[in-house]
Amino acid sequence: MADAKERKILVAVDEGLESMYALSWSLHNLISQTSNDTIILIYAKPPRTVYTSPDGYLFSPDMLASIDKCRNDLASSIIEKAKKMCREQGDNEVKVEVIIETGDPRDVICQAADKIHADVLVMGSHGYGLIKRAFLGSVSNHCAQNVKCPVLIVKKPKSSSSATGTK
Repeated sequence: MADAKERKILVAVDEGLESMYALSWSLHNLISQTSNDTIILIYAKPPRTVYTSPDGYLFSPDMLASIDKCRNDLASSIIEKAKKMCREQGDNEVKVEVIIETGDPRDVICQAADKIHADVLVMGSHGYGLIKRAFLGSVSNHCAQNVKCPVLIVKKPKSSSSATGTK
């Protein structure tokens, strides 16, 4: 039998439980013991916003460095949590790569999916209501409309605590 095609499975992660559920679901349902797949974790750091006060005061360089450090620490923490999940729930042989970019998550994820020629993009659904989605926009909906690869949106069941769908 020929070797299985190596698939690039791009999984968007953030600080929400929904994205970690989507990653867990992927490890249990998309990756097989005999696969030659690579999980590519992507995290989009929001761009730094600089606020000014009414008198025109800007944050000091030390304050900006502190803000950047917090943003980088958050990104590292999320990625480490996701990598740990891959080690614990996935086959030990599963290959994991990481992409961390700064920008609007919609743009970062879509650009990365196209750039790496992802075979599938997996995302969690925050389950925002109609009004909140209208104001904030849905990252998963935007990506589903704009990437070239299939998009799998994994919705976290309200009653289940297991990623395999068992109770």
